[in-house]
Amino acid sequence: MLHTEELDRIGIDGWLESYQRKELLRILTCGSVDDGKSTLIGRLLHDSAGVFEDQLKALKKDTTRYGTTGEEIDFALLMDGLQAEREQGITIDVAYRYFSTPRRKFIVADTPGHEQYTRNMATGASTADLSIILIDARKGVLAQTRRHAFICSLLGIKHVVIAVNKMDLVEYSQATFEQIRRDCAEFLARLSIPDVHFIPMSARRGENVVGRSTTMPWYQGAPLLDYLETVHIAGDRNSIDLRLPVQLVLRPNLDFRGFAGTLASGVLRRGDEIVALPSGRHAFVKQVFVSGAEREEAGPGMAVTITLDREIDISRGDLIARPNNAPPLEHAVEAMVVWMSEDALAAGRSYLIKQSTLMAPVAVTDLRYRMNVNTLKSEEAAQLSLNEIGRIRLECAKPLSADPYARNRHTGAFILIDRMSNATVGAGMILDRTPAEQAIDRERRSRDAGTNLTPHSGTVSPEQRAARIGQRPFTLWLTGLPRSGKSSLAHALEHALFERGVQSVVLDGESLRKGLSSDLGFSARDRVEHVRRAGELAKLLNDHGQVVIAAFVSPTAEQRERARASIGAERFLEIFCDAPLATCESRDTTGFYARARKGEIANVTGVDTPYEPPRAPTLRLDTAATSIEANIARLLELLSARMLLR
Repeated sequence: MLHTEELDRIGIDGWLESYQRKELLRILTCGSVDDGKSTLIGRLLHDSAGVFEDQLKALKKDTTRYGTTGEEIDFALLMDGLQAEREQGITIDVAYRYFSTPRRKFIVADTPGHEQYTRNMATGASTADLSIILIDARKGVLAQTRRHAFICSLLGIKHVVIAVNKMDLVEYSQATFEQIRRDCAEFLARLSIPDVHFIPMSARRGENVVGRSTTMPWYQGAPLLDYLETVHIAGDRNSIDLRLPVQLVLRPNLDFRGFAGTLASGVLRRGDEIVALPSGRHAFVKQVFVSGAEREEAGPGMAVTITLDREIDISRGDLIARPNNAPPLEHAVEAMVVWMSEDALAAGRSYLIKQSTLMAPVAVTDLRYRMNVNTLKSEEAAQLSLNEIGRIRLECAKPLSADPYARNRHTGAFILIDRMSNATVGAGMILDRTPAEQAIDRERRSRDAGTNLTPHSGTVSPEQRAARIGQRPFTLWLTGLPRSGKSSLAHALEHALFERGVQSVVLDGESLRKGLSSDLGFSARDRVEHVRRAGELAKLLNDHGQVVIAAFVSPTAEQRERARASIGAERFLEIFCDAPLATCESRDTTGFYARARKGEIANVTGVDTPYEPPRAPTLRLDTAATSIEANIARLLELLSARMLLR
């Protein structure tokens, strides 16, 4: 919408340029039936000069035909576009409207209030930055209010306005408003919504919508439009995790091969190193194109085309990320799902999953529970019916780039599609499971698989192998902060043992990530799995008579205890490489810690994840003030005292 004063001041070219720079706010309106959602948005459009003259004339005509407001304009008719909506006076479909002010651009989604249209409300919430939940001041907090607040929380909306509407029908009572505020706050405290704002208003009369109300002097806050124009949402954008789902491979000629898609999150610059998932192939960005023009960088939400410095296999459905900040690849994920089909969801059913640009067959292997959105309690359920919400476990034929939805709303979301009708039947959000949940699930799957496995016993025992080699196998497990000197010490010890005729193998985290753990990222769950694999490999090598020197950060006591249990306590020696964080950072020549401080790398031990020092290590080595030679001498002394050297 052209604003006359602004246009006269800067001209059409200046206005168009400033318009492009305006920040976009996506708004969701929800609430119970007849709380005034459509009226509120209609009034907001009208009072902010967002309605053209011909629309206003048509609105006045429709008010005479459909309206229930007498001589006053029925602003709800601006939003209720379906014939059935106008005849019944309710919203059925999601209606989208656009308007702008000199400070911001807005897209408003007006969603149905009735429970049977919960799926429509979830659709509108999936892209919203802010939600306006309307409450009829006469009715107070209803079950549908709680339902919509829960869905807003589930779908990651960080800003919520509780609009207590129809205050004119309760004589603008402050006591009524404060009681509704208390009732809401009690329920919202149990949800993950960091920013909640309460505004009393009368949408029909336009009070506290665009202009401040004179009938409610006890309310000292800003009217709705002022809040919408000033709420800070830039920090909600994920500019750290680079995620580019590949939509299309462009080959206009033999000399150009570009990968096109919308940048879901992160910043992509020319010269950046990237990794293509699921292949794991690395390359560097050669060119970045936005709207056909070459740029130095692109940000979240931009449609981009990039070229690479080398030919690697990338196709539609692949994901481009940073090598040190890539999502985990999972064939099985846990998710919350809003069910949208008349045919119920049950464990064992097969569907198609669409996650960003990836489409693949998927099976629901377990329905964990159904969520009671009124009490926020989980309930056992054999199936999910239309509009119900529950937690499920999915197994996919292709590996999914499993970003948790709470971290990335774009790559953490998916839809389920019926394979026969091609209809969308569910909308889901990938969950970031806790270590306890992962362990329980892994053990359960291990037990299930174990019923069909029969391990074969070899005819040569570990003792016979050790006797043939002439050495006692053991594992020295070196733990400490990154750059604390673990790997340097491990390789120096390997050389010292070789000089004494001892066969040893060094296992370090970075080497294993190039092979055995090349499919793992750097999330908390992947780090746990990385250490678990190292422990299993050390046990296997010990069983074959080899001495193992394992150098892993292994930041938690739980991880090290699992390694001890796998290898065997009698041949596990825990060595703590003790160096202060400042010393480790001063040794960093690769920029590892510096990038972590800038937020370019996530889950770095010592920076944004803690390290648990061993309480009673077999040996503590001061790797900050003591030389490698002196520490090697102490290790050899320990091994001799334990009769582990011949």
